[in-house]
Amino acid sequence: MQRQAGEYTAVFLFGFFLYAMLEIAGRGYTHWTMGILGGAALMYLYSMEQRLNDPLWMRALLGGLFVTSAEFTAGVIDNVIMGWAVWDYTDRAFNFRGLICPLFSLLWVLLCIPGSLLCRRLNRQYHPAH
Repeated sequence: MQRQAGEYTAVFLFGFFLYAMLEIAGRGYTHWTMGILGGAALMYLYSMEQRLNDPLWMRALLGGLFVTSAEFTAGVIDNVIMGWAVWDYTDRAFNFRGLICPLFSLLWVLLCIPGSLLCRRLNRQYHPAH
């Protein structure tokens, strides 16, 4: 149990910093809640890697759906409740309340491909017998 907690903590922190760096590289800044979202997303992909033997496209699709759902939830908290205006998709086609949109949902699916491959590698690092 303790080993698994340390394993998931490491995966979360890796996802936190990796996503924050990607966002800073892409748009020049980030918000700490996006790091949390990145860490949660990588933990989700990692847990799928340990439980599912689905093809990569399926894991990427499930990951993209998870990220889109988490983005909506974070958007309600960050943008609607807290009023922080962390992001705004109102200028994107078919957006929902400026919080999610198909373009970024597709991006999350595409980012889950290397994310899933990374999780497979991390899983082999933590569990060499698999």
